[in-house]
Amino acid sequence: MHRLRESVFQAPTVDKDGYTYLVHPLSNCVPALDPALLRETVVRITRLARLDDIDKIVTPEAMGIHISTAVSLLTDLPLVVVRKREYGLDGEVALSKSTGYSEGEMYINDIEPGDRVLVLDDLISTGGTMRAIVEALDGIGADIADIVVAIRKVGGEDALAGIDHPVKTLIDIRVDGDGVAVVDEMTTTSAD
Repeated sequence: MHRLRESVFQAPTVDKDGYTYLVHPLSNCVPALDPALLRETVVRITRLARLDDIDKIVTPEAMGIHISTAVSLLTDLPLVVVRKREYGLDGEVALSKSTGYSEGEMYINDIEPGDRVLVLDDLISTGGTMRAIVEALDGIGADIADIVVAIRKVGGEDALAGIDHPVKTLIDIRVDGDGVAVVDEMTTTSAD
């Protein structure tokens, strides 16, 4: 995990109204996302994730898409993107998310009761988006087989509070005004 570890140290942080925001290639494609970093991350995810009997990969728009697309290509699993736009299709489920820097509605289509899903994302910080997606998937009756996040910000608010499923992360980091520190690599948290 050399590239991922090194990339977090090189990533700048910016202040967004009192929230320290990490600007990272996996999360923002700024600076440009090196294919070797994406490849390393995706290979690690496919080794860590439970992939047996998965029906679909679920990821939030927008920054989980490139990681999840690459995993989909490697595993031949269909990809469902939780969108920020409503389409009004039959069975569409709306959810409200609140993060450290934004609030809004998102919409899930093409998930049915009993679908066994792998939830993937690039970064979890406050957990607002992930909590909302997990609650919506549980409400639909989907079977969340696994949740894997490339990077988790730790410190302050517990990003995993209220997520009643284990979450696996490739790397846990602490971000403050002085930069980034790696806290742990390849972690699994259990649901209480």
